[in-house]
Amino acid sequence: MQAFRRHFLSRTLRAALALGATFGLGLAAAQTQTTRILVGFPAGGGTDAIARILSERLQAELGAPVVVDNKPGAGGQLAAQALKAAPADGHTLFLSHDHSVSILPLTMKNPGFDPAKDFVPVGGFATFVNAVALSGGTPARDFKAWVDGVKAAGGKATMGIPAPASTPQFAVQVIGKQFGLDLVAAPYRGSAPMMADMLGNTIPAGVGSVPDFIENHKAGKLRVVAVMGTQRQGALPEVPTFTELGIKGFEEVPYYGLFAPAGTPKAALDKLAAALQKVIVMPDVKDRLTAMGLTVGFMSGAELGKREVAYREVWAKIIQASGYQPQ
Repeated sequence: MQAFRRHFLSRTLRAALALGATFGLGLAAAQTQTTRILVGFPAGGGTDAIARILSERLQAELGAPVVVDNKPGAGGQLAAQALKAAPADGHTLFLSHDHSVSILPLTMKNPGFDPAKDFVPVGGFATFVNAVALSGGTPARDFKAWVDGVKAAGGKATMGIPAPASTPQFAVQVIGKQFGLDLVAAPYRGSAPMMADMLGNTIPAGVGSVPDFIENHKAGKLRVVAVMGTQRQGALPEVPTFTELGIKGFEEVPYYGLFAPAGTPKAALDKLAAALQKVIVMPDVKDRLTAMGLTVGFMSGAELGKREVAYREVWAKIIQASGYQPQ
């Protein structure tokens, strides 16, 4: 009987240890699960560069792998749809600016996602402005000279934009109307291919975000000649604003933020937001983002949500006034 008891206790102990080891491995695996940051544009563009800067530091802060997952196409629509379909476990995020979250629902009849129902804001980390840039082969040195040059050539010109039905497209329309120009917006699948054509002088001008243009502007390969908004940018103090040039309607400044699938547990959101808040004030991160033309500053999930709604309301009026019909 005693031998049986010893055998039974030994087997029970071994089973318990095995169960504990399995549970421990499972817990460790959960703690080190890879977090994906979805980016709706190709590698090499401004948004991709920002995601890689943040992922580097978030990985150390979270103590688990963080990778950038590019899903380019349709101005970020594919990445937004991927976020909607992802498990709400805090391990899939969408790094986006205004276009994918605020503008697509206004310009598409069925974008395949509803930001209010399908996403939850994690936190914002920066604002930025869009800009007008000229390719290196364009002779004009400033915005006024470019306008005068287009008029002298018959009043027609093409401007690249990183995505169709985007704020840059509506900016092209407004600029054309303001200065009596026949401007055509040429849409690309992200800023990287647009930049390639601008650097190759295939297209004379473009409208995109300052982070897309600033590196090549500083290198003298193209020229940023106007920035949207009411204030000159610290990274481009010599460049006039739309307000200075008499172009109205672009005072609302776009944002960058992280979003998670709806239903993500609050504890996971809080952990991610806290990590983001710590990362963006690290000197190397803040300096790199600032050098790209971003104004770095943390917004809580609630603050980002309010900003997104306010931004969408402003642009709903601009898009309606343009006569654009959702596709």
